[in-house]
Amino acid sequence: MYNEIDIDKIDTAAEPPTEEPARQYYFMARCRQWVQEFEKKNGRVPTACVVNMGCQMNARDSEKLAGILGQIGFLETGDEHADFVLYNTCTVRENANLRVYGRLGYLNTLKKKNPDMLIALCGCMMQEPRVVEKIRKSYRFVDIMFGTHNIFKLAELLWQRIEMRKMTVDIWDDTSLIVEELPTERKYPFKSGVNIMFGCNNFCSYCIVPYVRGRERSRKPEDIIREIERLVASGVVEVMLLGQNVNSYGKNLETPVTFAWLLRQVEAVEGLKRIRFMTSHPKDLSDELIEVMRDSKKICGHLHLPVQSGSSRILKAMNRRYTKEQYLQLVDKIRAALPDISLTTDIIVGFPGETEEDFAETLDVVRKVGFDSAFTFIYSKRTGTPAAAMEDQVEEAVVKERFDRLLAEVQAISARVCARDLHKTKEVLVECADDHMEGYVTGRLSNNILVHFPGDLSLVGKIVPVYLEEAKGFYYMGRMEET
Repeated sequence: MYNEIDIDKIDTAAEPPTEEPARQYYFMARCRQWVQEFEKKNGRVPTACVVNMGCQMNARDSEKLAGILGQIGFLETGDEHADFVLYNTCTVRENANLRVYGRLGYLNTLKKKNPDMLIALCGCMMQEPRVVEKIRKSYRFVDIMFGTHNIFKLAELLWQRIEMRKMTVDIWDDTSLIVEELPTERKYPFKSGVNIMFGCNNFCSYCIVPYVRGRERSRKPEDIIREIERLVASGVVEVMLLGQNVNSYGKNLETPVTFAWLLRQVEAVEGLKRIRFMTSHPKDLSDELIEVMRDSKKICGHLHLPVQSGSSRILKAMNRRYTKEQYLQLVDKIRAALPDISLTTDIIVGFPGETEEDFAETLDVVRKVGFDSAFTFIYSKRTGTPAAAMEDQVEEAVVKERFDRLLAEVQAISARVCARDLHKTKEVLVECADDHMEGYVTGRLSNNILVHFPGDLSLVGKIVPVYLEEAKGFYYMGRMEET
């Protein structure tokens, strides 16, 4: 839809539409007039900096936020000295919140030098009432705050701040509204994330996501397919289907469908070369999904399957709803159907009550599965979650020692596992020029491992055959083969 809208032709003298997303395009037009006035006054176009601080879904939201600001007329920059700075926040761990507070102190010094500077905060952190109250009181120089449910309202809230000249706060507790047809400034022209659902119903005892992202809401499959077709027409060859738990996609639709069914529809999109998805909850990973992955020619050979702990006792306390044995059985089933699958995971160390015996069970899972990589985290107490009130919080020194042991184990196994394709020729999607070696490019295998090889920028966005000459632990050095 947004490709068909000429913002300059919108009648801003009329009342704003009530329907979305037409309402937001109206406010984009209003804000564009303000940008034009700014340019006349200052002799330059105002700049905007969007800083993403969270997960892949946040990254996709940040692309939309950048797209809206681009439509309004801001010049995008990565520099926080910009005229408009927007932090898309995360609140999964406490240090994410602390980082925001620290950055706000820095932005305050910049705003004193540039009083016209606007500062906005959005995302998961803004869904915590105590955070919003703290910012209202202690960071009164912040101009706009909004949460996860109304990301699409950026233009309207910006216009409200311009008109009212005071802090604008719009936090929704929940929503059934899904507004996706908005301008997007993609990081890569050849690959894109695609939101297929929002929210989470699992309520793991350590996790704040269901409280800040709300309950599960699935997009209509026809809307997802239409978006992917549009992306492919614009040059996209790879999509990443995004959701807090993609395996439960479609359960709350008027006509329920399964995630496996959706993957079959995506597979049928002509011109699409690669399909990725995340994140998968082990309790919901079906035999049907494994079969679809096995039979697919487009789904990448990589599955992110968070285990969180290897102890069945701790998993129960986490409310994960599977045991260590069930997780290992699921891995065996996946590997029987997909022998070359790359498995990655998330692991939390130091969950309340974790003993040395529990931690040993986690190490046992890591050794038995042989993950390609693992995102390892020290447990972070999140106010409002059941785990935060649990007794037997593990001493910091003990957690740190366990974390170091786990990291060493994961790295040693990853270095061995990731070398399994050495001296083979594999297809690589070229992503960018190599950061460290001139005359080289960097790409990604189907299993998500990076490859560096000689090449130029004309290869970016193409899938090319590369001989993997040398394994470097977590990446390969290779050379492109003639086709």
